[in-house]
Amino acid sequence: MVVRVATVAFEGIEARPVDVQVQISNGNVAFSVVGLGDKAVGESRERVRSALIAAGLAMPARRVTVNLAPADMPKEGSHYDLPIALAIMASIGAIPSDALAGYTVLGELALDGSITAVAGCLPAAVAANARGQGLICPAACGPEAAWASSEIDIIAPRSLIQLANHFRGTQVLARPTPAMRAQGAAQPDLRDIKGQESAKRALEIAAAGGHHMLMNGPPGAGKSMLAARLPSILPPLNPRELLEVSMVHSVAGALAGGELTDRRPFRAPHHSASMAALTGGGIHARPGEVSLAHHGVLFLDELPEFSMQALDSLRQPIETGEVAIARANHRVTYPARFQLVAAMNPCRCGHATDPGHACKRQPNARCMAQYQARLSGPLLDRFDLVLEVPAVSAADLLLPPAEEGSREVAARVMHAREIQRNRYAALGLPGIATNSAAPAQVIETAARPDAGGEKLIREAADRMRLTARGFHRVLKLARTLADLDESEAVQRIHVAEALTYRGSVSGAAEAA
Repeated sequence: MVVRVATVAFEGIEARPVDVQVQISNGNVAFSVVGLGDKAVGESRERVRSALIAAGLAMPARRVTVNLAPADMPKEGSHYDLPIALAIMASIGAIPSDALAGYTVLGELALDGSITAVAGCLPAAVAANARGQGLICPAACGPEAAWASSEIDIIAPRSLIQLANHFRGTQVLARPTPAMRAQGAAQPDLRDIKGQESAKRALEIAAAGGHHMLMNGPPGAGKSMLAARLPSILPPLNPRELLEVSMVHSVAGALAGGELTDRRPFRAPHHSASMAALTGGGIHARPGEVSLAHHGVLFLDELPEFSMQALDSLRQPIETGEVAIARANHRVTYPARFQLVAAMNPCRCGHATDPGHACKRQPNARCMAQYQARLSGPLLDRFDLVLEVPAVSAADLLLPPAEEGSREVAARVMHAREIQRNRYAALGLPGIATNSAAPAQVIETAARPDAGGEKLIREAADRMRLTARGFHRVLKLARTLADLDESEAVQRIHVAEALTYRGSVSGAAEAA
C-alpha cells in the first residue's frame, strides 16, 4: 500500500504542491528517496531514521521507497523530513492512516525526534488554505503560519511523540496564535538633524511619493543620518503589503520566532555586496536585498564603490517591481517594489567641492568626472530626486533641536499617500499606492499640469534634454508635490520644484 502526504516545494514565494508517496515492500532492506531532491533531501533518510528511533519506533526491516512527485520538479530544503516520517509512521500503523488527509505538512527533524523550524511556513500556509487544507508545521513556525487565515486548521507540535499523541487523542494541541513583533527602541528622529532644511524637504517628498533619491555631498554632511531617518516618516505597512513582505522574509528564513512587524523594511547592504546578494541568486536562488526591501527602503551608501555590474542589475527591478532569477533547471520570480535611496561623495577623497580645495592628483573637475563615471547614465536617470547635501557648519551644529520632528512630517506623508491611494483606487488600480509606481499613461492624466506648468516642462525638456523616462518622473514628482500641498491641479510651482531635483541628473550623466 502507498501512503500519501501533501507538502510543498518553493518557487520564489509560490508554494507548489508536492505529493510524498511512501511504499514499504518486500525485498532487500533499503531506504531510498527519489524525485529530484537536493543533498538536504537525500540526507533526510538519516534524520528520519534517528527521529523514529528516538520516538520509540524503528524503521521496518523491508524496502522503503519514498517518491516526491512530480518527479521532474527540483526539491530543495530540509522541510521534507516531517512528511516523510509521518508517511512511514502511517504505513506501519503508528498513527491512524487517515489522520494526515487534508493536511499540508512541512518540518525538519532533529535526531532526538524534535521538530525544528523551517523557512517558508507562511507561504505554505497560504497555499494550503487556498486548497482547503490544514497545515502541520513546527511549533516555532506556528505563530507565523497563523497569519494566513483565521479559519485554517494548524497543528504545530514540538516533537514526533507530541504529534502522534495528538492524533491518538491523548494530547490535544491548541491552535497557535498570530505573533506580532514588539516594537523595539524608538527609531531615529528627524529632529536630530541640525541644518540641512532642503535635504529634509527632499526626504519628505521622497517618502510621500515613494521616489528614488540620490544624495551627493562631502563626508560628514549627514547623508547617512538622513537616510536612516527615512523609515521614521514612512507609513506602516497595510495588511496586503504586510503579507507580501512577510512571505518574502519567510522564504528567506528571516522571520525570527515567526513574528511579523508592520514596520517597512530598511536594508543597507555593504558596498562589497555582489550582484547575487543584491538581486538574489546563489545555488538555491534565494531572495536578495531588493526583495528583502520589498515595500520598504534599499539604502546604498557610497554608491560608486559598488561594482558597476551589481548597480546596473538594479535597473530592471526598479522599473518592473520584480526580479527574475534564471537557472539551468528552473526560474523563480521575487517581488521587488522598493524605494532606492543612495548616497555618494563628489569624488574619491570627498572634498572636491570644498572651497579652496585642490586635488593633488588631477584637477577637481576631472577627479569628480572620473569618480562619477562609475555610475551609468541609465541608472542615474532612474533617480527622481538628486540633491546636493552641503557640509554642515559649526553655527548649524550649535542650534537647538528643530521644533518639527519625524512625527509631524510622518503625518503629512500619511495624508499625501492616502490621497494617492484613493486616486488610483478610483481609476481601477488598487495595487498602486504611490505616484512613483503609477504607469506612464496613467500619470500623464493624473499629473497633467496647468497651462503655466505645461509650458515650463516643455521648455525644460528641450533645454535639459530629458528622456521619456525623465519626463514622466518629473510629472510624478510634481504630482507628489501637489498632493503634499493638497492641490487638485499640478501647478507651475510644483513643476518648477520638481525640475530643480532633476538638473543634477543630466549633469552627472554627461560627466559619466
